[in-house]
Amino acid sequence: MRDLYDVMFRRRDVRAEFTGAPVDDETLARVLSAAHAAPSVGMSQPWDFLLIRDQGTRQAFFDHVQLERETFAATLSGEEAERFARIKIDGVLESSLSVVVTYDAQRGGPAVLGRHAIADAGLYSVCLAIQNLWLAATAEDLGVGWVSFYREPFLAGLLGIPDGVRPVAWLCLGPVSSLHEVPDLERHGWRSRSPLERFVHREKW
Repeated sequence: MRDLYDVMFRRRDVRAEFTGAPVDDETLARVLSAAHAAPSVGMSQPWDFLLIRDQGTRQAFFDHVQLERETFAATLSGEEAERFARIKIDGVLESSLSVVVTYDAQRGGPAVLGRHAIADAGLYSVCLAIQNLWLAATAEDLGVGWVSFYREPFLAGLLGIPDGVRPVAWLCLGPVSSLHEVPDLERHGWRSRSPLERFVHREKW
């Protein structure tokens, strides 16, 4: 039991610590199997996992990410802009490979048990698969970095993702030199974790 909690609290969003060393096929299979074991609404399993190793594809995505970084940076000023300038936002080129996780809303249809009243339940299922992947990777001493500076239409076009299938996450994956005790955004002064008590409500909001 303690090992599970250790993995949860050791997990980090990795940017600069990737070594570039390869991930062996057996380890990658275990990590993907853990992701695929996630619960899903109506047992729809609405996810797919695209494994990206090609350097040209990664470079094209990296270039797009940098443009989106500049777009966001232009909205900042003063100390906030200075803090953001120090933050590395991706490990696309440094990691061993990337895993793009997608959501297919048609999977398991037309009647997805449990989704009729909550349209986003399938999307939540994909997020559970991502969390499983992340925890399994951490248990395997691998790092994961979720890149969110991209436009979905660009990524769909880059990877030939079919219409109606949504890219949810570009995850950088691979061995790391270390995992920081303190998350990057806290270390750089962007934001600190608030105490749990602030978010716990009893009976009503």
